[in-house]
Amino acid sequence: MPHARQYSPLDRVLINADRALRTLFGRPQTTERRNPAAGLQEAELRDDQRKHVARLMRVNHTGEVCAQALYQGQALTARLPETRQRMERSAQEENDHLAWCEQRLEELGDRKSLLNPFWYAGSFAMGAAAGLAGDKWSLGFVVETERQVESHLDEHLEQIPAQDEKSRTILEQMKADEVRHAQIAKATGGVDLPAPIRAAMKLTSRVMTRTVYWI
Repeated sequence: MPHARQYSPLDRVLINADRALRTLFGRPQTTERRNPAAGLQEAELRDDQRKHVARLMRVNHTGEVCAQALYQGQALTARLPETRQRMERSAQEENDHLAWCEQRLEELGDRKSLLNPFWYAGSFAMGAAAGLAGDKWSLGFVVETERQVESHLDEHLEQIPAQDEKSRTILEQMKADEVRHAQIAKATGGVDLPAPIRAAMKLTSRVMTRTVYWI
């Protein structure tokens, strides 16, 4: 069996730069899972409903940009190879969400957020800092992030019109994946983050959702 290639720190920096460009401006590498909404009929929506759903999907798309950046930052600074591999696999699955949200935005006739580069940079820095703090804290950061994303998706599912099965199906699959990511991170050593950090994460998420809804 051939040995897995060992990447130098410079290699990893270049790889992360490539992934950042793909996430923000191109087509990131996915797991090739089928879009769960493929084949579903487009719903009849009023103009105001369509606009609101599109803005919600834009927020979800930016949330996946942030998740991608967090995982890449954590993978870059993770100390154990096993932890790095988990982060990279989770990042690839988050790319599925990114692709699904982007496709839904196109179907709804709307655009991605203009603030995505800003949020990617900030999230990458947070992920790298979590990785430097140690793998148990990095995994704990994943647990808390996914819990907050799950709550955020529940709020959006309540707001999406009942007849919009395409958007609803995408968000439900995303939620299932986020729950699984949190469970894996917890089971492999993630610890509970201090209350001030959890509060700061919620505040940052609130600022992101409110700005990206409009911009």
